[in-house]
Amino acid sequence: MNHPSYSFRADPDVPNFDDSRPLFVFDNVCVLCSSGVRFLMKHDPGGRISYTSAQDALGQALYRHYDIDMDATYLLITDGEAWSESAGYFKLAEKLGGWWRLALIGRIVPRGLADAAYRLVARNRYRWFGKTNTACALLSEEQRSRLV
Repeated sequence: MNHPSYSFRADPDVPNFDDSRPLFVFDNVCVLCSSGVRFLMKHDPGGRISYTSAQDALGQALYRHYDIDMDATYLLITDGEAWSESAGYFKLAEKLGGWWRLALIGRIVPRGLADAAYRLVARNRYRWFGKTNTACALLSEEQRSRLV
């Protein structure tokens, strides 16, 4: 994304947040997305990653700042930069470290092909996996307390 590092800090519409850790912004009514975040939280007990909903004020402001359609992709904000699609997942695996780095083998797939597959799933996620009526319904109370 073509924004200077930490450009969100100068945007008065983006609420202040702790950007010392990566921030994963996800669609909290999407069953696939919420399930994925639940899995990430379960396997990140040290809390190396922060999470927020795309529907919350911070998430909406970040989507506007980066001029991205919330329905198109998630956002990963790390080291002052925004990532999405396949590059974002690889950056997330780097940040999580440990056995997560095994996912980096996926980089052998050409990025255009990986991103096309990502966009296909993203476009059909509600139809294929469903949608909840309650925000973050699939997260436990403890997991909801970890949201920024």
